Amino acid sequence: MARRFSSSVQLQKAMAPKTASKPPRERNEETIPWFRTELFCTSAVFLVALLLYCCTLAPTVTLTDSGELIVVAHGLGVAHPPGVPLWIMLAHLASLVPLGNVAVRINFSSALFAALASAMLTLVVAELIITASYLRKTKERGARNKRKTADSAVDPVLTFAPAVGAGLLMAFSRTLWSYATIAEVYTLNTLLILTVFFLMLRWRRCIVADQTNISSAITIHDSWLYAAALVFGLALGVHHVTVGLTLPALGVLVCRTEGLRFFTSRRLLYAALISIAALLAVYAYLPFAAWRSPVINWGNPRSLQEIWWHVTGRQYRVFLSFSPSMMGTQFFEFCRMLLREFGPAWLPLSLVLAFAGLRSAFRQDRTSFWFLLFIVMADLAYALSYEIAEDKDAYYLPTFISVAIAAGFGIRWLIQLNASKAMALQKTYWVAAAAVLLTSATAFAANWPFNDRRHYFIGGDYVENLLSTIEPNGLLLTQDWQVAGPMFYEQEVERRRTDVKVVDINLLRRSWYFDYLKRAHPGLVERSRDRIDPYVEDLKEWERDPGAFAQSQPLTQKISVAFLEMVRSIVTSEIRFAPVYLTNDVLAANQLNSYLTQWIPQTYQLIPEGLVFCLASDQSFHDSPDPHLQTRGLADGTIRFEKDDVVNLKVLPTYTSMLVNRGRYLALFNQDERAILAFKEALALNPGVAAAREGLAQSEAKLRKP
Repeated sequence: MARRFSSSVQLQKAMAPKTASKPPRERNEETIPWFRTELFCTSAVFLVALLLYCCTLAPTVTLTDSGELIVVAHGLGVAHPPGVPLWIMLAHLASLVPLGNVAVRINFSSALFAALASAMLTLVVAELIITASYLRKTKERGARNKRKTADSAVDPVLTFAPAVGAGLLMAFSRTLWSYATIAEVYTLNTLLILTVFFLMLRWRRCIVADQTNISSAITIHDSWLYAAALVFGLALGVHHVTVGLTLPALGVLVCRTEGLRFFTSRRLLYAALISIAALLAVYAYLPFAAWRSPVINWGNPRSLQEIWWHVTGRQYRVFLSFSPSMMGTQFFEFCRMLLREFGPAWLPLSLVLAFAGLRSAFRQDRTSFWFLLFIVMADLAYALSYEIAEDKDAYYLPTFISVAIAAGFGIRWLIQLNASKAMALQKTYWVAAAAVLLTSATAFAANWPFNDRRHYFIGGDYVENLLSTIEPNGLLLTQDWQVAGPMFYEQEVERRRTDVKVVDINLLRRSWYFDYLKRAHPGLVERSRDRIDPYVEDLKEWERDPGAFAQSQPLTQKISVAFLEMVRSIVTSEIRFAPVYLTNDVLAANQLNSYLTQWIPQTYQLIPEGLVFCLASDQSFHDSPDPHLQTRGLADGTIRFEKDDVVNLKVLPTYTSMLVNRGRYLALFNQDERAILAFKEALALNPGVAAAREGLAQSEAKLRKP
């Protein structure tokens, strides 16, 4: 009987789950070193990234959307669609810190979010690697020989080396680093996306770890799931497009973890309700802010319909196109961005590691492979059909995140490859350190010249150069967002030259902008009220039903004529009180302002003064002081710019073209010595300007004549 009883006990022990026989103390001893190493690695990545971003932080306002966003955050206003309410509230808190100017404070908030995002990506890769080690242990639990060799799944340092490598690679990447030094929403957006990934992967890791314990209820880990749902809802309050595009990947992760039964459970309903509640709570900011009538109240979203228009970005739908030729062009541009994202295009080391990592993930943890692949597929499906210019790289951030994670898998593959060769543990450490340092150093060295914005005064100097030419109470017409954006900041936050009436012609096609003009320049609105009010009524009708105007030629003609007559009234009314100026882009003919480009030169003489044209009623020579333009960082080599950077596409051509225009104007009235100076200044900024070389040669030839 004793022998039979002993055999029965042995049988019960053999059949018992492995985790059940493991003492709690032993499990804690395994978990604590991993937790400490994970915390140390994450903190190290965060501190390195934050220090780097602080060293390369822009000292003032920059171009594109930064000026508008700073004004909105400073005054708790409403930004352009989709409104980014969560970013506004957090950036407003940053603007209250009494250090530096307001622009620097909000720029620093971007640096903080980006550093946290890099640290969060480190945690994401760590979660995936730990989960992979659980899966391998499950497959090998039949084999009792636990090797004490250089197995990367046992040693904590080798386990988290790939996570550190991926985190640093993301920190030094071209796109995240570029947005970490300026006032923009994309670093917070990246942080929230990666936080959702981390929480969902921690949920999956807990489930995988307990799969051998049949007595555990899977739902005990759903607190991670619901936390992810909460963050997901909050993230939709920043840049909902890129956040929403991660849903297919998250669905794949849930399906491969819990099966299809999850999608018919109450747990999905609870998670959805949490996300919706967070979303509604964040976007409730929009009507509250609009009712306060802030400085910038874009779209004035007070009614449910206006809020819906704003959140869904109705005004930007014209940029969506599924034309094969357009998408092919966009794909070519994406490939070019991807090649330069993590290093020089001629050395795609990180991309090679990423492909190797995806191959490794497909073999060892197929869920991770499909998770990353669906992130890329969904992101590209949308981004390739969306045709915009300045911040297009931000729409590829989910793809860049996936590549960085895959590169982490590639580093792990290298470590495992060397460990499998029975290499000494110390040599395996060297392999891990070399892989991490080589990938991160490559990205750092390639991207530093483009992202070091310590001397980025281009936006502030651009505005200062414009304002220095304009006389008191002058009117400046522009349709260049690189002028209007920084000008918002300089006038509304720094309160510089608030007497200058800056009017963005493009924004005159938005009814909310007239509320801003009434507040900022009430005299201008009052003097042209007889033309402004009828146009605004037509404009509001168009905003309510643009389709009706598109289908009716008389309605389209009516609003077009009203717009042009209004602009003409503003010019003729204001020129009686002070000079009227316009930027060079206003004269560029297009379908929307062809009338203006004909009427202005036919009615007024265009006198080049600095970076603007001054309108004169006569055709005589109007002398003005030679401009002393501040061009810090523009062409002195302290900052490098890609060919598609807005500085090379718009700002630098404005400087050179206006200097050429001034040289031609002076030469026309036989002021050749001064004309030569203008042409030489243009060539100093860009030696390739043919018009400047031609004008210089002609003026020098005239001076050589007896």
